[in-house]
Amino acid sequence: MTAVLPDFQELFDAEGHSLGALLGSEAWAFVREQIFARYGQPGMTAQSAPPVEPLGDWRDLLAFWDFQYPVDLDVKCTCGNETADWEHDEPRKFLLTAANLGGLVSFHCLRCNAKVIKRHFKDSITVEVKPYISEKSARNFGRSR
Repeated sequence: MTAVLPDFQELFDAEGHSLGALLGSEAWAFVREQIFARYGQPGMTAQSAPPVEPLGDWRDLLAFWDFQYPVDLDVKCTCGNETADWEHDEPRKFLLTAANLGGLVSFHCLRCNAKVIKRHFKDSITVEVKPYISEKSARNFGRSR
């Protein structure tokens, strides 16, 4: 005799192919550790998951660098996280999220999740830090209480 999981609903498409399942709290508690052991936990940090960075775009920017100053590798965040060379930190403090030939380079702060944007102009660099806003906060933004 097979055991029946409580609060479990398997989902199928119109052709009868399995799409997945919905688990209630009791069923989730039963399988949670096996799922995390196999696939990892949500919200894994860059140290536990290999970073996916547009390093090819960064290399292209370096190859065509024509600014009047040397390549800058330092990154600083308002949370106090900083590095003199973001690419060679171990463990990483920032992840590259974008780079283009126009000189725009952006990073993700692994401490506070802020976005650090560096705009390279011919004779200067501007830096902007945009704090992380959760989806929940963004949805609630502007609502009166």
